[in-house]
Amino acid sequence: MERSGSGGSRALFPKGPSFTIDDFSSKDFIVRDFIDGLAESAVSSNRRSGPAQQPFDPKPLIRTFENALQGLGNLSEELQEKESDLLSQARRAEVQHDQTLDTLGSKLDQSIDQFEALDLTLNNPNGNERGSRGEAGGNIAVQIGERLEELDRKRRRALDANFLLQCWFQVSETGELTSLQDIQRQGGSENKVRCAVIAHQLMRISQRLDPASWGHTNGFRNGITNGDTQVERRHNTREILEKFCETLEQDLLKQFNNSYRKQNFDDMRECAKVLHDFNGGASVIAVFVNQHQFFIDRDQLITDEVAMDGETWDQLADPDSEPPGVEPTLQSLVDEVKIIMQEESFIIKRAFPYYETVLIKFIQRVFQQSIQQRLEMVLEKANTISSLAFLRSLHASRSYIGALVEDLKSHGLTEHPEPCSSQISQTLDQQMEELFVPYIVGNSYIEREKKSLEELFNSLLFKYNIYHSRRKKAPTGFMASLAQQTNQLMASAKDAYLERLDSSDLTATQKAMMLRVAGVQENDNNKNEIEVSEAEGVLSTTNAKRMLTWLAESVRRTLELGSQSDTPKDVAILLNLLLTNMGRVYVETALEAALEKATSQEYVKTEPDLSYLPSIRPAVTIGSMMNRFINTVLIRLAESNTTVRRSMEAQAKMGIESIEKKAGSIMKSTLDVIINWVSKSLAQQKKLDFLPKDDLSILESLQTPPCDSICKFLSKGTRLISQAIDGTNLEVFSSELALAIQRLLFEHFKKFKVNATGGLMVTKDITKYADTLKEWPLSKDVEAAVELLTEIGYLFIIGPEALRERSRNLATGSGSGSAARGKLSKADFKAFVQSREDARTVGVQSVLSSL
Repeated sequence: MERSGSGGSRALFPKGPSFTIDDFSSKDFIVRDFIDGLAESAVSSNRRSGPAQQPFDPKPLIRTFENALQGLGNLSEELQEKESDLLSQARRAEVQHDQTLDTLGSKLDQSIDQFEALDLTLNNPNGNERGSRGEAGGNIAVQIGERLEELDRKRRRALDANFLLQCWFQVSETGELTSLQDIQRQGGSENKVRCAVIAHQLMRISQRLDPASWGHTNGFRNGITNGDTQVERRHNTREILEKFCETLEQDLLKQFNNSYRKQNFDDMRECAKVLHDFNGGASVIAVFVNQHQFFIDRDQLITDEVAMDGETWDQLADPDSEPPGVEPTLQSLVDEVKIIMQEESFIIKRAFPYYETVLIKFIQRVFQQSIQQRLEMVLEKANTISSLAFLRSLHASRSYIGALVEDLKSHGLTEHPEPCSSQISQTLDQQMEELFVPYIVGNSYIEREKKSLEELFNSLLFKYNIYHSRRKKAPTGFMASLAQQTNQLMASAKDAYLERLDSSDLTATQKAMMLRVAGVQENDNNKNEIEVSEAEGVLSTTNAKRMLTWLAESVRRTLELGSQSDTPKDVAILLNLLLTNMGRVYVETALEAALEKATSQEYVKTEPDLSYLPSIRPAVTIGSMMNRFINTVLIRLAESNTTVRRSMEAQAKMGIESIEKKAGSIMKSTLDVIINWVSKSLAQQKKLDFLPKDDLSILESLQTPPCDSICKFLSKGTRLISQAIDGTNLEVFSSELALAIQRLLFEHFKKFKVNATGGLMVTKDITKYADTLKEWPLSKDVEAAVELLTEIGYLFIIGPEALRERSRNLATGSGSGSAARGKLSKADFKAFVQSREDARTVGVQSVLSSL
């Protein structure tokens, strides 16, 4: 039983431990540890079998190792086969992968080529050169974007059309605009713009589909209106829509004003944008401009009087005073406008998207209302003072407002700090021009200037004209006909002055100015009968300078106020005025008076009065001043118009030549007067003056009476002539006069018998004559001819031998020609020697026979 009990649990061959593949595949598997473990387990089991020591039996272990070795070999073969299989599969997969990549690459290249060809076809339908790929892609993107935008617009239009129809049905059927009012209540710029646009569209629909509310029919055909089968509607769509538009506009304007007070420029800009889309922005521009504080304050001040005092107005009307400048209230307004424009342009640019339009309206309002009204008040007041005050005020105002315009342009306004845009600059220039057009249009301005200058010239020359009109004139003759035209101009100027003084529209200030310039008292009842002195009929360079100063001021105003294209014509008018008043009425009148006096004394019996000669000097000076002013100023200003310039040059040349000719005629007539008087005085020489019977008479008298009177007359004439002319003119005149007198003396001394004592008298007379003539500025030839006079005296006192010596130096030509060359001719020598009392003596006769 023990055997059976114990033997049932023990096998014949002990069984070794069993292992799985997991034991060998573990990360902790070590071969040495594994063998040691097997050996340890085998020894332990043997030791437990009993105390007796049995020999080690390696068979179980050998079988186990053999089985394990066989299993490992099988596993190794199986693993080798699987590894070979996997390597084959991997090689096949790699080959297939490479083939797939090549196929996909070729397909990708083909797709890219097809895309580029398609893109090229779309972007270059005309076969142009292919652009870069980026540009082509960009063009397609742009086209796609444009297409999408177009589709979006169409969608929006469809939605807007649907909403528009919905609103129309509401207003036409129910008389309400609920949908539109809902959008309005939402607020926001876009919603307000949309309300405004839809309201305008509804108005147009109402005009077409509801003509009855507009008071007219719209294309009835067979009793049916275009586009609507209902002839009569229950609600007046026009009134409803107009009421809604008015409400919308008023709300926007109210919001704009509130934002303006709060300086909320962004909200102002939104409101302005909505109102611009609503009605073109006219209402918001009008509100902004009309309610501006500047216009409100200026409207209250528009009734203020012009601020100049009486002294300033008198200075403005005084032609000899400098203009005081622009009127103070106008100056203050212009200065304020400059500040307001610069400040408001900043606000306008921030508050309005269409800021240039608003700025233009603001500029127009400032110029057309504020500046124009004040300018009109100033000029009306100036016109009640005098015509010159009006012209000066007009010029000063134009200059000051012109400076404002230039300052605004340079500031830039909405374009600050850059200059103004061309549109704003054009608007400023246009407003500036429109301010002054009523005063300078056509010939109105230059006629005012001409009238003012004529009044001044007539006032200044009034007494001068009266004096010469009363001057005794030759009743007949050439000179009377020559001066007739000048006399008519002088009389016309005098009558014009008197007529202007008596004019009812002449202001008190201007009348006082005209009387002051003319030197006439107010209490003189008959101005035509006033007393005038001789000094008031004499030319004055001071008066000429005053006239030129007045004219220069007028020219300056004409240049700045008149049109540039009209400048040549305007200065031609002023030139004619100058030549008429200063040239003909003033200078030529004095020259004609002097010429008339000179010609009337050519054959007088008493000593001629040469007191008229000093009037030539101021006449020549004034003519020179006038000529320089004409050439330097007036003609240069007419260079842009060749025809006018040539006409002015010819006119000026004629006027100056007329003065020069008259002055030349006076000097020629004076030469005749002096020669005739000298000749007449020489005729008073007595036959016995050079045949004295005793020497006492010679000692008592230095010269004979004719010689003394002639030399005194010539000395007096020399002083007057030097006051008339100078320089080369004086030398030429003196030389001609001296030569003529020398010839007279030559002939004079040939007529008298001279004894030895009388020869001393001849020598004294001739020395006196020569000394008198040598005081004049003479040319060298004439000096030699005058010096020859002294030779005549010696011919009467020297002896025969001295005569013979002098006869050797005689000239061979004619008498006058030889005398002019400073040598005595044989004929003159013989004539003088034959006048000696001892001419028949042997010694003298031998000298004469030797000739």
